[in-house]
Amino acid sequence: MPSTVAAHPAHRPDEQVDPRLVDAVLAAAMAVVVAVVAAADLEGTGRAGALCYLFAAGFGALLLARRHAPRLVLVLTVLGIFVYYMFQLPPIGIALPAVAALFSAAEADRTRAAAAAGAVLVSVAAYFRVHEGLPTSYLVSYDLLTDVALVAAAVALGVSVRSRRELRAHQERLRALAAAEEHREADRRLQAEKAGIARDLHDTIGHTMSVIAVHSNVAAEAVGRDDEAAARALEQIRSASSATLRELRSTVKLLRSPGADPAERSSIGLAGIPQLATAAEDAGVEVTARIDVDPQELDATIDAAAYRLVQESLTNVLRHSGARHAAVQARLRNGTLELRVTDDGRGAPRAASPHAAPAAGDGGRGLQGMAERVVLLGGTLTTGNREGGGFEVRATLPRRLGP
Repeated sequence: MPSTVAAHPAHRPDEQVDPRLVDAVLAAAMAVVVAVVAAADLEGTGRAGALCYLFAAGFGALLLARRHAPRLVLVLTVLGIFVYYMFQLPPIGIALPAVAALFSAAEADRTRAAAAAGAVLVSVAAYFRVHEGLPTSYLVSYDLLTDVALVAAAVALGVSVRSRRELRAHQERLRALAAAEEHREADRRLQAEKAGIARDLHDTIGHTMSVIAVHSNVAAEAVGRDDEAAARALEQIRSASSATLRELRSTVKLLRSPGADPAERSSIGLAGIPQLATAAEDAGVEVTARIDVDPQELDATIDAAAYRLVQESLTNVLRHSGARHAAVQARLRNGTLELRVTDDGRGAPRAASPHAAPAAGDGGRGLQGMAERVVLLGGTLTTGNREGGGFEVRATLPRRLGP
C-alpha cells in the first residue's frame, strides 16, 4: 500500500509567537523597568510611592495598543512623561519610558512621528536641565548624549524590523509569482506536447488510412480475377496496420509516462523515408527519394519533424493529387535542413499556402498541422502549385535547436 506523507508548510519565526503575547511581555517589561528606576530614586527625592508605580503601569499598558494606534500611543506616552515630572516624582529619564513607544511608531512606518517625538523629548529635557543650572559640558557629554542615543536606537531598531518584515513579504510575493509562472509554463508545455501528439497521430493515422484505402480498392477489384494481387494488397494493409499499431502503442506509453522525453516518442526520422517511399509505390505512386543528410547531424526532434512533413506530404499525394510520380529531396545548406516534396498530379484548385485550405477531403488540417510544426521549430513552410502542373511542399528547419 503506498504511503502518504502530509506536507506541512514551514512556519516563519514571526508566525510562531502570538503578537498579543509579544505586546504583553513588552508592556510588562516596560512597567517593571520604569518602576525599578523610580523606586531607586537616584536623586533621593523621597517621593517614590504608589503614584510612581501607577505611572509605570500606565506606560506599560499603553503598549498593548501599539499595533493598532502607534501614533496615539506615542503621543500619550510623551504627555505622560511630562505629567510625571509635573508631579516632581523621582527621575526616570526623559527617553527611557518612551523607548518602546518610539520603536513601535517606527516599526509601524510612523518614522517621522517617532523622530519628532524624540526631538521634543530631548529638547524639553535639555531646556529644563539648563534652567536648573546643570553645567553645559555635563549636559552635552552625558545627559543629552544618553537621551539622543536611546531615541536614535529605538527609532533605528523599529525601522530595521519593519524593513526586514517588508523584505520577507516582498520575497514571499516573488516566490508566489515565480510559482505561478512555473505553473503557467508547465501548462504551456503540456498543451504544446498535446498538440504535438495530436499532429503525430493525425500524420500517422492519415497516412496509414490512405495506404489502406488504396490497397483495399486494389484487393476488391482483384478478388476472383487476380488472387495473387489481392493477397499482395492485403499483405500491404496488414503491414501498414501493424506498423501504425506499434507507433500508437509508443504514443500511449508516452501519455502514461508524463516525464518521458518527447524525443523518445519513436525512432522515426529521415532514415525511415525509404519505407514511406516503398509504401507509396505499393499504392501506385512512384517515389524518387534523394536524402543528402546524415541523421546524426540533426537533433532528434528535427529529424522526427522532417519525417512527419514528408509523411504528410506523401499522404496528400496519395489521397488528393492523382499523381503517378513524386520526388522527395532533403539536404543541409548553411546549417539549415531543406526539404522539398513535389508531385506531377493535378495540384490544388487554387494556390495553397500554410494558411490556405488544402484540397478537398483533407479537412483543412494537413497543411495547417505541417505549418504549426514548422513554426514551433523556428522554420518556414511554403506550399503551392508548380508551374507546368503538380504540387510542391518546401520546408526549411534549423539543424539543431537551441543556441
